[in-house]
Amino acid sequence: MNIHLPNFNVKNLVKEAGSTISRVVQLTEEKLGTTERTEYDLHFQNLAERADVTKTWTEKIVRDTESVLIPNPQNRVEDFIFEKIEKSKPKRLSNLEHLALDMIEAGGDFGQDLPYGQALIKAGQAEQKLGQCEHDFIATSGICFTQPLRKFLDGEMKTIGKERGILESKRLDLDACKTRVKKARSMLGQQSAERDLRVAQAEFDRQSEITKLLLDGISTSQASHLRHLHAFIQTQVRYYKQCGDVMEQLQRELAKMQHPKPRLRINSEDVDGGPPSSVSMHSCDSDSLVGLALDSDPDPDLDKSLTNLLDDFHIEFDTTAVSTVIFVTECSPVNEDYMYGKQGLMKGLVPRAFVEMLDEEHDITL
Repeated sequence: MNIHLPNFNVKNLVKEAGSTISRVVQLTEEKLGTTERTEYDLHFQNLAERADVTKTWTEKIVRDTESVLIPNPQNRVEDFIFEKIEKSKPKRLSNLEHLALDMIEAGGDFGQDLPYGQALIKAGQAEQKLGQCEHDFIATSGICFTQPLRKFLDGEMKTIGKERGILESKRLDLDACKTRVKKARSMLGQQSAERDLRVAQAEFDRQSEITKLLLDGISTSQASHLRHLHAFIQTQVRYYKQCGDVMEQLQRELAKMQHPKPRLRINSEDVDGGPPSSVSMHSCDSDSLVGLALDSDPDPDLDKSLTNLLDDFHIEFDTTAVSTVIFVTECSPVNEDYMYGKQGLMKGLVPRAFVEMLDEEHDITL
């Protein structure tokens, strides 16, 4: 049996191992302050610190924005995996779309001809529109904001990190050469060490300039990020406006739907109840209280018809109001659903649900 072993270069392995050990010793001595360390200039340190801050906050902003766009962490992980394997993301329904489907299905089961069923179907259709607006918002936000920022992190910031790592390696080489020059005893050994020091210094300076140029470019990148931020805010404004338009349209449609009228029992007969002020009412001899009966149709002559109703109150009438001031009192025996009401020559039973009691010690404003 022939076994093919990998072709290892023992000399290279020993050399790399020795270099690694030397690095560890050198870093340890630097931390202990027992060896010389070349410090970066102040301008470079400021640029490096700014780069670290930019990287940290950009990562947080991207992560938080993606959490807002896709609250479900499992979906975000799934999308990330599909991006890495370069396949299209699966089409999934949002929570709004699930709600929409359930509302529409429930409305069909409850009855499309009944008010509640009709309202559920219309609400479900509105939720579907909101779901589509949400899909568009997520897609547009990704294109105009999160994807450019992530590209910056995966591209420019990784390049900067790589070049900074090379620069740090060059610095360690330079410091090692400085140490060898100090330890050189023979003239021949000292000349060789000084030559290595000059080479190491030149490589360090060249790498330092390369890294500084990349760090300076962060200012240009942030100007680009500002444009992306404006685009994201505009996308949010458009999205919320679309949602508001959908909900306002739904409100108008629901308001136009015919609501069932309450049935009132007047003179032992069931009649369709309109506004409390429009029914024929029974007489009542008990002390009266002031109540506010809700009216669906404002009466332009309301101020004229009620001017003489209350002599003990100062009343300011609004001809556009949708309510009417009447006298109400408890039935005898007390009825949980109705009270006695009186307005001018009209007297009768008034549903409690339509009455709001007013404070007699204050002015009544309709």
